[in-house]
Amino acid sequence: MQERGATYHEEHVARVAVVTAASSGIGLGAARALAARGWSLVLMSRSENIVAAAAELAATGLRGDVTSEDDMAKLVATALERHGRIDGAVINTGHPAKGEILEIADQDWHKAMEIVLMPTVRAMRHLAPVFVRQKSGAVVAVSSYAAREPELTYPLSAVFRAALAGFLKLCVARHGGEGWRINAVLPGFVDNYPVSPEAVAKIPMGRYAAVEAELGATIAFLLSEEAGYITGQGLLVDGGLVRAI
Repeated sequence: MQERGATYHEEHVARVAVVTAASSGIGLGAARALAARGWSLVLMSRSENIVAAAAELAATGLRGDVTSEDDMAKLVATALERHGRIDGAVINTGHPAKGEILEIADQDWHKAMEIVLMPTVRAMRHLAPVFVRQKSGAVVAVSSYAAREPELTYPLSAVFRAALAGFLKLCVARHGGEGWRINAVLPGFVDNYPVSPEAVAKIPMGRYAAVEAELGATIAFLLSEEAGYITGQGLLVDGGLVRAI
């Protein structure tokens, strides 16, 4: 699989992004939105579908797990080997199990932390030295509206996505003056899942988000130079589920 050959319109340098959990859903939606804007991509997923996704987007595809330190290191190293730089990173992860909050076993709490929080912690360890050296770059972590408005339906997700917000805030406090940016998107319900009438009834806009045209495009914006003064923000893309005005 060959890297994409598009170039940046002013500096004539290809913009390069890494995207995790990129074979479907929000990760693939973000990858498609970035590819449409001329980014070169290095994609990772544990699914074999990453091969088709990489071929579709003229990207580099890797089989790897977001919960693996070694796989995160390999993703960053591969992007640097292929392209010599990294300009953006989309850290997307899976979803933990649901359950009755006081009946969830310890092992499931630990597993949820590994799925939701630790992939971004590990990714940032490997990305930060790159961005500090370049004095540029941007990270978008994919979180959830439940980080702001926890629901009993998603207890594990709500708890650890709130923890993710705390981690990202501290990273901005520590690294905010080094020339690179850190943000998150907080989706509500997205149309890569079957529509539930009960869920739609809770959404002021009365519909799910379009995974590429709306959520992917928002992620692409946050990685772009047009968002150059936006950092430390968790942007709700939830159709009004959480009114944060």
